[in-house]
Amino acid sequence: MTQDDIRRRIAAHLPELVAIRRDIHAHPELGFEEVRTPALVAAELRKLGLPVTEGVGRTGVVATLKGRRPGQGAIALRADMDALALREMTGLPYASATEGKMHACGHDGHTTMLLGAARVLAEDPDFAGSVHFVFQPAEEGRGGAQAMLKEGLFSRFPCDAVYGMHNMPGVPVGQFAIRKGAMMAGSGRWVVTFRGQGGHGGNSPHLANDVILAQAMFVQAVQGIVARNVPALESAVVSVGHVAAGSCEALNVMPAELVVGGTMRAFNPPMQQLLDRRIEELARLSAAAQGAEAHVELRWGAVPLVNHDREVEAMVAAAREVSSVDDATRPVTGGEDFAFMLQEKPGAFVFVGTGEGPGLHAAEYDFNDEAIAPGVEFWVRLVRQELRAEG
Repeated sequence: MTQDDIRRRIAAHLPELVAIRRDIHAHPELGFEEVRTPALVAAELRKLGLPVTEGVGRTGVVATLKGRRPGQGAIALRADMDALALREMTGLPYASATEGKMHACGHDGHTTMLLGAARVLAEDPDFAGSVHFVFQPAEEGRGGAQAMLKEGLFSRFPCDAVYGMHNMPGVPVGQFAIRKGAMMAGSGRWVVTFRGQGGHGGNSPHLANDVILAQAMFVQAVQGIVARNVPALESAVVSVGHVAAGSCEALNVMPAELVVGGTMRAFNPPMQQLLDRRIEELARLSAAAQGAEAHVELRWGAVPLVNHDREVEAMVAAAREVSSVDDATRPVTGGEDFAFMLQEKPGAFVFVGTGEGPGLHAAEYDFNDEAIAPGVEFWVRLVRQELRAEG
């Protein structure tokens, strides 16, 4: 296929791809609860005559397309399918039909772009070797990548490299951004439960262990971790996102238990270990100051995403055939469980721009359909390039 052939084929499919994307958007499913989305994906892939394996990593789907040229090389392309627990506020005609769930991160667009690439490549598989289309469940902190890997993703579908793509608001539509090395942070969650003796806040506060005050001391203290424990030339984030205790119906009661939690981000294992250690230390010290106890839970849902040099160069070369590319973009502190796949196989992850508008994980966010065509073209060009197709 020439450049014009690829774009003509994509244009012919685009109306239906937009319809698929909006249909997925209207029917969001949380991680490991995906039923309708993987069924749609599997049906679309079977229409192309591809062998399809369902239930990989519980609700994931993998399909394989073999090129018509002889060759043993193989690459994997991955898209995520899950949505977020968020009430949609877009007012769109295809807005979420499920209260409290929405595609606020563009996984509906990622799935659609990879389905589009499968269509175009299946029409003219002029390449050598095989490409695996990997549709992953549960990227949003529920361990979908780990589940697929645990079930032998790369032993069942062997490949030489694995590639992923994510949309990025703020980057011009259809332009790409990538970097060698660490590009996204490891993403973790922490929860501290303070427990003590509750009491009457008006009559006998002196008899209670004030878990509210312990929490206040702790929240203030954790803000000093990045400022005073992380080296100035390193990056890390610690943020509080949840506090729960007591009751608005009993404001004179000092609670016996309080839960506070949040997120943490770091770009390398030493910084991850530092955050773990300091959060736990500060929680226990804050509790002890009030004669209370602290139970600390720490979990890293995604390790730092570290791109491999050769595969970055491959993605840059493919992206330049489609649009412009920033090949030294700044790292971001968002987390992405594709990082676990990069620990097992060489590969790289790229951002595709979706233009101006609400950011990821916002209730007003919607994937920009104008990014579908360049995303599909990028995948097609990467496959043909990496599997040595000519023309």
